[in-house]
Amino acid sequence: MPRKGPPSATSSQALETAALPTPARLAADTMGRAGSNDALARLNQAMGELKALAVAPMLQRAVNAIRADEPGTATEWAIKALEQDEHNGFGWYLLAIARERAGDFASSVAAYESALKLLPDHAEVANDLGRLAFRMGMREQAEKLFRHFLIRHPDHPEGANNLACAIRDQSRLEEAVEILKPALLKNPEVGMLWNTMGTVVAEQGDFPTARIFFEECLRLEPGLAKARYNLGNALLNLGDPEGALEASNTAIAAVTAEDERQMMRLARSTILIALGRLGDGWEEYEARFHPQFAEITHFLIDRPRWTPGADLTGKSLLVVGEQGLGDEVLFANTLRDVLDRLGPDGRLTLAVEPRLVTLFQRAFPQVDVGAHATYRLGTRPARAAPFVEDMAAIDLWAPIASLLRDFRRTVDDFPVREPLLTADPDRVAYWRAQVAALPGRKVGLLWKSGISKDARHRYFAKFADWAPVLAQAGVTFVNLQYGDCAEELAFAQRELGVEIWQPPGIDLKQDLDDVTALCCAMDLVVGFSNASFNLAAACGAPAWLITVPGSWPRLGTRDRYPWYPQVKVFAPEAYGDWGPVMSEVADALAGFAGAAEH
Repeated sequence: MPRKGPPSATSSQALETAALPTPARLAADTMGRAGSNDALARLNQAMGELKALAVAPMLQRAVNAIRADEPGTATEWAIKALEQDEHNGFGWYLLAIARERAGDFASSVAAYESALKLLPDHAEVANDLGRLAFRMGMREQAEKLFRHFLIRHPDHPEGANNLACAIRDQSRLEEAVEILKPALLKNPEVGMLWNTMGTVVAEQGDFPTARIFFEECLRLEPGLAKARYNLGNALLNLGDPEGALEASNTAIAAVTAEDERQMMRLARSTILIALGRLGDGWEEYEARFHPQFAEITHFLIDRPRWTPGADLTGKSLLVVGEQGLGDEVLFANTLRDVLDRLGPDGRLTLAVEPRLVTLFQRAFPQVDVGAHATYRLGTRPARAAPFVEDMAAIDLWAPIASLLRDFRRTVDDFPVREPLLTADPDRVAYWRAQVAALPGRKVGLLWKSGISKDARHRYFAKFADWAPVLAQAGVTFVNLQYGDCAEELAFAQRELGVEIWQPPGIDLKQDLDDVTALCCAMDLVVGFSNASFNLAAACGAPAWLITVPGSWPRLGTRDRYPWYPQVKVFAPEAYGDWGPVMSEVADALAGFAGAAEH
């Protein structure tokens, strides 16, 4: 029997991140730095009244140490001052800056909070704490602190930029635009404002306009690596991967912060893959495991890590799924090759998302399949394979996507063979019986991601754009889409006169084994890449994928999808121009439905 581990702390969210062209993180962070020269100058001025106090020399030494970028020394002097006077707000403020500079964010937050209570009128404290909160992903708290700063400094471009960043990352894009407009009118010479405006309109899917903003930023500040990186992302989405790669290379050469460099390397990996340079791309993709990468997932596995070219003959290998549920399915493309490399005396152990255990066990009965579990270590996720009882018996382990570095270095390395997964044959028969009475071809639909609060919405057409597809005769459309679909189903019936059949008695989000069987009972599955699409395709269901021009999982191909040989791809020539491609899908569907009548 497949073994399930304890429920993953994040497994309920895993379905939402599903092997679609993952949006590259836009580089428009907050402006300023804790303990900047300007901030320290204002702090010195505010501290002037303390000169008669015994702590004044200690505070001044802390300031000098921060200016010299010596956070350890600054911490020592700030603590000495606080030992003399624990109610000195400036001491807490300097301690917060020093600890933030040293990377000790947790204690820095506590020190900032103490400083803010003691210095409620010193807006710089709120601004610095807001920047730290933003850096730690605490967007709502950052917004409140930036608003506090702007009350005291309403025309400060730094405040407007920082508030817009916090609001943008809460998907309130129009509000972010309205904050940036007056700031740009008053401060047109501030390049970072143009860069941040570019990131907001890019989030809205308007890459031509975003490109203009990024280029204006670079005209003002040619060396700003963030803007160059963002320009590269815009160019990729505008169908210019070569230009995107050039911009990305320039940005990485110029960036100084290690966390930003790794973020940019990860984005560059997808550009290389989109160009078909898979070997180079997969190597860059390893940036996701760099210790300084802000979104790193730690793996709690105390065994040697596999490296490309390692001799696997007769070894015991643990492979751990990573990223979203759909990604785990997509990246499992190499598993049969891995088994061949292990040979008859080798052993493969596979840790996957709990809802996938049964599917993988059915497809790979010779593999020890169990559920991974995901926890939080501070602000970062950590993944383990708790079902493995004897970890010492494991010779090597590998994150599942890393195997691509060895087994899929070119498009030609993707084999055309039997489907990766196997649906439950009894449930496939059940669903075929359920839909048998429905007229015409049975076509399953998938039109959105489960996540609506980030950049993924840019990769999906609006439901209204499906009108020409839904107008085709000779078809019964079946809802395969997980999540809240009531609005779209009602729209189809009310505005288009189309009733999309809702399969009874199935949880389309949680019961993935049954979802896969339902997909295999369809004559065709049509939709965008999400978790359910990957399950359908991995089980060999006939499928048409609708995607965007610069989608990196296409691996530089145009007319095929190497991950799943039976999948047909439809993509617009221009980003966001869904009308022509939906008409193309509609025409193809008309032919598909008509073929059944002959």
